[in-house]
Amino acid sequence: MSDDGITLRRAVAADAEAVRDLTRRAYAKWISLIGREPLPMGFDQVAAIRDDRVEVMECDGRLVGVAHLVVGDDRVLLENLAIAPEEAGRGLGSRLLGHVEALTRDLGRSRLALYTNARFEENLRFYAARGYGVDREEAVRGGIVVHMSKAVAPRGSGTALRW
Repeated sequence: MSDDGITLRRAVAADAEAVRDLTRRAYAKWISLIGREPLPMGFDQVAAIRDDRVEVMECDGRLVGVAHLVVGDDRVLLENLAIAPEEAGRGLGSRLLGHVEALTRDLGRSRLALYTNARFEENLRFYAARGYGVDREEAVRGGIVVHMSKAVAPRGSGTALRW
């Protein structure tokens, strides 16, 4: 635990319901913008925790953030990054993303990839400000998905990769 009460750890099966609840609350604000639930709201969290890597952020024992990662051969895909709405503006999203980037390095992968809806301008600005570039856009379910990524240097490589 850090001095500010924040802990980061890998999720376990018992976290699935809380992860699902936090994800649904975090993404609820986008429903009216796109006319449907964003994809992460429907993810099977039991399967995600079992099959992928889900990291949780807690503050004094309360779940405040979640990151769902799919580890590939050469990259890590960030399927979902969500912060509890009542915790917005505290820098927790940046902190959790930094944790995910460190995990990507520790796993020996050279790139962290993600995707977001083109209408989620707040998300696009957030990731761009942290060095993520747009790789491509594609039409999906009546909208546009923006694929972004950032190069990361594996631990001990001695070089800092830049986008």
